[in-house]
Amino acid sequence: MESRIIQGGKFSDHRGIISYVNDFSFENIERFYIISNSHENPIRAWQGHKLDSKNFYCVSGSFNIHFTKIDNWENPSKELIIKTIYVSESDSKIVHIPSGYVNAIESLEENSKLISFSTLPLINVGEDDVRFPLDYWQLTNGQ
Repeated sequence: MESRIIQGGKFSDHRGIISYVNDFSFENIERFYIISNSHENPIRAWQGHKLDSKNFYCVSGSFNIHFTKIDNWENPSKELIIKTIYVSESDSKIVHIPSGYVNAIESLEENSKLISFSTLPLINVGEDDVRFPLDYWQLTNGQ
C-alpha cells in the first residue's frame, strides 16, 4: 500500500464552518494523539513503524509531512526519496502513511496542531516504534 490523501471538504453557513472527511474510516483506529511541536524544535523526526499505519489531520496552523518507505530497518539507505505533503487547517484532508514508512512532522506556524490516528494497539507500540536521527535524511524546501 502507498501513502494517499483522503480528501474532505468544508461547509459553511450563518452558524459557522464544519470540516469533514467523510471517506475516512475509523474501522482500524486504535488511538489518537494531538501533536504540537515546540517553537524551538519545529520538526519531529524520524519515526517509523513496521506495523502501525498513521493518518494525519491538521486542526490548526500548517505542517509539512515528510515520509519515505524503508528499504532495510537495520540499515536503511540514506538515498531514499523523501516525499512531502503539505496540510493546513484550511484544507480538510487526511494523509495516510501506511506501515513500513518513517515520517517527520514539520510545523510551519506557531501553535499548529495535528491529529495522528494510529492503527496499532498501544500494547504493541514498543516493539514497532523505530527512530532515526533528525539528520539521517536531508529535508529541503520545495519538496
